[in-house]
Parts: sequence; C-alpha cells; structure tokens
Amino acid sequence: MASLRAFLTVAIVAVSVHAILATEYVVGDAKGWSLNFNYQAWAEGKEFHVGDKLVFKYAQGAHNVLRVDGTAFQQCAAPATIQPLTTGNDVITLATPGPKWYLCGVGKHCESGNMKFSITVLPQVESPASPPSDSLVPSPNLPSAASSIVLSEYYALMIGVFGIVLLIMV
Repeated sequence: MASLRAFLTVAIVAVSVHAILATEYVVGDAKGWSLNFNYQAWAEGKEFHVGDKLVFKYAQGAHNVLRVDGTAFQQCAAPATIQPLTTGNDVITLATPGPKWYLCGVGKHCESGNMKFSITVLPQVESPASPPSDSLVPSPNLPSAASSIVLSEYYALMIGVFGIVLLIMV
C-alpha cells in the first residue's frame, strides 16, 4: 500500500514538473506574426528551453513560417526543400538546444517587413533527455504567452489535486 502511494506521488510530480516548467510563447505576443514588428527585440531577454513552444499566429494565407539555417536567415531566402508552416496557428516545440532561425517566406516579408528572428535554445530544465527533433503541433488560440503559462500552471494544479485525491482514496 505504501509503495503504491509512493509510486503515485512520484508519477504525479514527474508529470507536473514538465507542465509547470515548459513555456508556450506566442511570437510577437498580441501583435502576432505580422509585418513591421521587431521580433529580435521581442525575443531579447527571454530564455527559451528545450520543451518550450513557439506559437506563430497570423491570418492564414497572409504569411507563413519557415525554419531555416543561419545562411538562409541572413539572406532572407529559404531553400525550396523547406516545407512552410501555413495554418495561421503554427506551433513549434523546441526539441533540441542550440541556435534556431525563423522567417516568413511570403513575398518580401522577411526583407522589407522584418519578419524574421533568431533564438538560442537552452537545454531542458528538468531533464537532460530531449526528443529527437523539433515537432509541430496544432495549438488552441491563446491571446499571449502569459496565458499559456497560466494554462500550464492550471493543468499542473489539476494533476496535483487528482494525485492527492488518489492518495487519500488508496
């Protein structure tokens, strides 16, 4: 009985830690992914970690998101082999540490509209293990990065309450 309680407690804490520590950033906050915004200034001062998510919000068809290398970033040109993200609510989970580069490949949005930014992703906070590559997941509409942090804390709280109820019942 005691070992079951210990197991449940450890399992709940393990699940909760990831939910609390991962952060979802809406790129550009309320401005979203749009023309004539300084995304490099937006990213400045933020710490991005493996497991965090970038959410690109824009009117579908107006823009896209391309993950590129440093050279393509400097030239505002992506190789034809790169598949653009085009849903208007694109989510990129930061799965590996290191430099990352993003830009809009529509028209001259990168060159003239300043639709590009780079970040450095730091290692995962709670665990040294990381997924094999960046992954894409649809995300619900959220007004800002702060909302996603609140949602993560809400889910962590719900998991904790559920765990306590299980411990009491067992």
